[in-house]
Amino acid sequence: MRPVRLQIPAEAGFIDVVRICLTGVAAKRGFAYEDIEDMKVAVSEACSNAVLHGGREAGGEAIDITFEQTDEGLTVRIVNYGLSFDHAAALQEASPIKGESKGDLRVGGLGIYLMEALMDEVRMSSEEGKTEVVLTKYLGV
Repeated sequence: MRPVRLQIPAEAGFIDVVRICLTGVAAKRGFAYEDIEDMKVAVSEACSNAVLHGGREAGGEAIDITFEQTDEGLTVRIVNYGLSFDHAAALQEASPIKGESKGDLRVGGLGIYLMEALMDEVRMSSEEGKTEVVLTKYLGV
């Protein structure tokens, strides 16, 4: 199956275009409504991180998204071209909401936790000027 490629400006206002494209590709691949909604949340989080860390303010102009249909399911690759990203440190910080009171809550980290919770596989890599997030959802899992 041929991949579907999309490039958006590195701006939050274009994330809805990615969600719409994901909905179409995932439905065509045969995913259930609930799985598509989970994928939309995870992909939105990845794109939001790409805008935040790889957007214009970080030196990036565009975000590349590739939807790869396989016999097993769907893989979505999100690539931004801004500041590098320390995946290991971010993963260490990724956790469900913690704290005794709202004063204990910190900003950040929840997006990676959501991606890990909603997708079957999550891989991240970063090198100078490029970060890639790869999200995979399997059919029937």
